[in-house]
Amino acid sequence: IGDKSLTFAKRISLCYVFLKEKKGETVMSKQLLHCGTSIGANVREGQYAQSKKDFISKMNIALKEAGETDYWLDVIHSSTYLSD
Repeated sequence: IGDKSLTFAKRISLCYVFLKEKKGETVMSKQLLHCGTSIGANVREGQYAQSKKDFISKMNIALKEAGETDYWLDVIHSSTYLSD
């Protein structure tokens, strides 16, 4: 999950640059960048958790950030900034 979340963060970063530079969109793209890169950051924190409870907490935060990322991708896609 660490490698996948890092790869995902890179793709989200590229998407942010595209939306900002090519489409002129700044508000939604910043939201997407924040939550999309936060997934991996929380996974990484979880890898160094001090306890099982701390690990579970970090993974749950990563899951919430993934849900928010999915939401912003839906909004951006339905706003026609991104196509299939």
